[in-house]
Amino acid sequence: MSQFFQIHPETPQKRLINQAVDIIRKGGVVVYPTDSAYAIGCHLGDKQAADRIKRIRRLDDKHNFTLVCADLSEIGTYAKVDNSQYRLLKTYTPGPYTFILNATSEVPRRLLHPKRRSIGLRVPDNAIVQALLSELGEPIMSSTLILPGETEPMTDPYEIRETLEHELDLIIDGGFCGFEATTVVNMLEDIPEVTRVGKGDPEPFENA
Repeated sequence: MSQFFQIHPETPQKRLINQAVDIIRKGGVVVYPTDSAYAIGCHLGDKQAADRIKRIRRLDDKHNFTLVCADLSEIGTYAKVDNSQYRLLKTYTPGPYTFILNATSEVPRRLLHPKRRSIGLRVPDNAIVQALLSELGEPIMSSTLILPGETEPMTDPYEIRETLEHELDLIIDGGFCGFEATTVVNMLEDIPEVTRVGKGDPEPFENA
């Protein structure tokens, strides 16, 4: 049976944030709001928790998890970023984008694309996530909460609770945060390529 925290979307309660981070550190699987849709996540180094997320979403081993980061400097720890990429990231983070970048050795091998050393990273513009990341001190390994057979993310915390409460450790109700996934931008080559159009405006990357 999962816990259910109602956290204020603009002024997150410190006590609940601390309890949520404690659950993540102890191997919990958590559903939380972002600036685009609800996400499901766990501690970066926890293989068992990641395997649970794969079971819930019925993902195969080729699925790319995203590292949800606090800011641009944290992205720089886990990805190789050149000057032109840095300028783009600085302009469009935080925001509803996932960037595919070449990973550094800080990223656990099992999280990487099997044929390339690449990883998805994002910085959400959401006060609850920022509070979680600030307290945790490292990224949350995440995936958009899209259930098997569905094409849209789940949006209602109470429906999430009804459907998944026996498979999760914590659901954070941060109110409605949208129903679109992020826009995915592949930055592995010299010219960025938009590979999924979501909530983020794709135009700046199509003309970069």
